[in-house]
Amino acid sequence: MEALASGAVIVGVALGLLLIFLLIVAKSWHRIGPTQVGLVTKRFGRRLPDDNPIAFHGEAGHQADLLMPGARFKLWPVYSVTKYPWVQIQAGEIGVVISQVGRPLPIGAKSARYNPAFGNFSDLRGFMGNAGEKGVQRPVLPPGTLMPIHPVGFLVITARRVFGLPVAPEFASLAHDMKLTPAAFKLRPEHLEVTVIAPHGNVDMIGLVTALEGEPLPSGDLSSRLGGFDDVTALEATADTSDAEIIDVLLGSKNDLHNNYQDFQLFLDNGGRIGLQHDPLLYGAYLLNPFLVRVEMVPMLVVNQGEVAVVKSFVGLPTLDTSGEEFKFGSIVRPGHRGIWQEPLRTGKYAINPRIYAAELVPTFILTLNWANASSQAHDLDARLEPIVGKSREGFVFTIDLQVQIHVPDQRAPKVISMVGTMKNLVNEVLQSAVGNHFRNTLQQLEAVKFIETRQQVQQSAHVVVTKYLAGYEIETKGVYIQDVTFPPELVEVLTRREIANQERATYKEQQLAQTARIEMEKARGTADMQAELAAAQVSVDINGSKAKAREAQAGGDAAYTRVTGQAEADRIQAIGLADAKAVEAMGVARATGFSAQREAIGETPTALVAVAAAIAEGKINIVPEVLVTGGSSLDGLAAVLTRALGDGRVTLPAQPSPAD
Repeated sequence: MEALASGAVIVGVALGLLLIFLLIVAKSWHRIGPTQVGLVTKRFGRRLPDDNPIAFHGEAGHQADLLMPGARFKLWPVYSVTKYPWVQIQAGEIGVVISQVGRPLPIGAKSARYNPAFGNFSDLRGFMGNAGEKGVQRPVLPPGTLMPIHPVGFLVITARRVFGLPVAPEFASLAHDMKLTPAAFKLRPEHLEVTVIAPHGNVDMIGLVTALEGEPLPSGDLSSRLGGFDDVTALEATADTSDAEIIDVLLGSKNDLHNNYQDFQLFLDNGGRIGLQHDPLLYGAYLLNPFLVRVEMVPMLVVNQGEVAVVKSFVGLPTLDTSGEEFKFGSIVRPGHRGIWQEPLRTGKYAINPRIYAAELVPTFILTLNWANASSQAHDLDARLEPIVGKSREGFVFTIDLQVQIHVPDQRAPKVISMVGTMKNLVNEVLQSAVGNHFRNTLQQLEAVKFIETRQQVQQSAHVVVTKYLAGYEIETKGVYIQDVTFPPELVEVLTRREIANQERATYKEQQLAQTARIEMEKARGTADMQAELAAAQVSVDINGSKAKAREAQAGGDAAYTRVTGQAEADRIQAIGLADAKAVEAMGVARATGFSAQREAIGETPTALVAVAAAIAEGKINIVPEVLVTGGSSLDGLAAVLTRALGDGRVTLPAQPSPAD
């Protein structure tokens, strides 16, 4: 019985041992899934140093070597195995790696120095063997990563979850039910996404970069630019370097030296410093560590046709004024220096950091400004301008809508901005006061009606004044126009009555002209009705005129013939007359001589009787008397006849010779 009992005990012990063995064997075999790793923890062994949670030499604790996918044996209960998923980075996301093992970070460092030998952090022994450091690792895991990374050696933060087991004191307190979220590390999910810079609607964007780690900036600098501005200094040393070439260098990015801040270690090795960065990011997708780099999206500077951008630089070489001694309104400098660049940016798109370069857009087209309740559609510079209100000499209040056209030459734009600051200041502070005061002063010097009558002259005067005033600001004045004038109601009433009277007078005049036109029309109508007769009369006039001309020509010919023949006849008669006169003269002289001799011989009366008798004989005296004479003697009758004959000239007594004869 005792033997049987002893055998039973032995069998029981053997079975127990077998069961224990089977249990140990069963617990020692582990099936690791295809996307899993087995974290081995040793329960017995030497203690680990306080600052190292992983055993690399068989110490008790989490072992450095992981169990890869498949059936793996680890003797239980010496070792325990915990399964963890491989680190998987989803599309559009990044993974930030935080090491819980390694050397301490240098004083002041915020991230661990990276060695290319670290690879993708899947080799923990290689990481430790190459002096890996604790803390945030500078590279990030790209989208699509699927790696067996040690869950105690590294924590990997993604937008959706945190991979790994937080054991370091600074991280262990963040765990809650062994589940961590990005918020525990003060990160939002968007911080753990691929940084994409693309247009926002119709607006072109750039990314302003702020580095959260690096050497401090030099005193007085606002941003970090690799190499500083030594390249600008070198360009200025060349005499033929233009401002445009310097601008191209300043706007040219040096991001290729560090792969657009994606290789942060290379950024620091090339002299990158903490703070705002000079060079922004352009279109693209970037894997940026949110613990080291922050990106702010801002619109790209767009300079449209018809405008320039005057750049105010807050970084660069020391200010070296190029405006000359006569310019007293600020510093005008070459590009690359602090101050207002003397060369503006022309039409184009510029990836310029607006935190360190303030660009003031200056229209170079004809700029129309309206002193009215409605502002311009092309810009909003005149949004604060209102109609000008002034008083005439008599106290009438006028409201004037005014339009002023100005032009800023592109080369003068930097000086304009240096004097006024911004285009809004130019309009609201300079033009508004100058133009408004001029018109108010002009109104106060004129009577209301005089202003209305001389509106054109007032406008021309304002153009001269504004042109002279703006010339001091390097601005050209293209026009000053009075658009509309709102008159006081009482003045409008007077002017309205006057205009009605003028219109009535004009109406009467027009009616008079209409009647006159009607008369002319009737006259024209009568003329048209008599057109046939007028045509016939005209033909008759033409015919008669032709006949008159023919007769005139014939009369002229006859007159000429008559003149010639008359002249000949006159000459003939004259010749005959002269001959007859000579003959008569000779006869008369002979008779006179005879009568003289006869008178001396017989006396005067007998001589007269002889003459009468001779006349009777020649038939010059009628024998029968025309008047009957009664009484007296015959001698008396004869004497009467003789007297009559002498009276009518039929008998001429011989001339008495003079005593000289």
